[in-house]
Amino acid sequence: MSNLATYGAVQERSFDDLVTRHAPLVKRIAYHLMNRLPPSVQAEDLIQAGMIGLIEASRNYDPSQGASFETYAGIRIRGSMLDEIRRSDWTPRSVHRKARMVADAMREIENAEGRDARDVEVAESLGMSIEDYHQVLQDASGARIFSYEELCEVGEVIPTEGSLARPRNMLEDGPARGLEKSHFREALGDAIASLPERERLVIALYYDEELNLREIGQVLGVSESRVCQIHSQAALRLRSRLSEWLTENEI
Repeated sequence: MSNLATYGAVQERSFDDLVTRHAPLVKRIAYHLMNRLPPSVQAEDLIQAGMIGLIEASRNYDPSQGASFETYAGIRIRGSMLDEIRRSDWTPRSVHRKARMVADAMREIENAEGRDARDVEVAESLGMSIEDYHQVLQDASGARIFSYEELCEVGEVIPTEGSLARPRNMLEDGPARGLEKSHFREALGDAIASLPERERLVIALYYDEELNLREIGQVLGVSESRVCQIHSQAALRLRSRLSEWLTENEI
């Protein structure tokens, strides 16, 4: 066997080893995403998409860039799963539209009052009862109105109808792109830090501690459905506060 063939065989075994060792990571990410997706989304579909991302990661990973393989692969796996979700949008347009109305109302109230918009104020602004407002939040929780993963990987994914659009000035590659991404991450961090305490806690427990909604409800002493509403409201509040960075798609 030639030296080139031997090298190729060694590289192929290295790729296979990376895929085998990190296959559990695909399942972990898939089931974490499943916690906030409707029953119509099948875990098997996410896992299949995630495995494709893992294979791509194993072939493209460059350790000289500084990131660990698990970190790099996690980004590629999530990206592949989000692509799979994006290809089949189950959410009615009316849900996207109402969610956007909520975000707009929040922004108007907060700009006028200089403080966090309250549930009752947003509901009144939209001419809804508080019960109807909470139902909008519940419906929006299953929609791709906001994805923390997409925001953190900004520039790596393309948004779809109803989701947060890609930050302005980041659609093309160029020397300023890295700086724009850095500034956007700072804006996102500031927006999260400025959330009301309970919303900020839900975001931290869900995305940093990777607790599911039921577990967060136990921590906060509220129902799982209430946690779902708080999470959705936090997402929409972030959307309203990041509006200057975002370009909405028309419906």
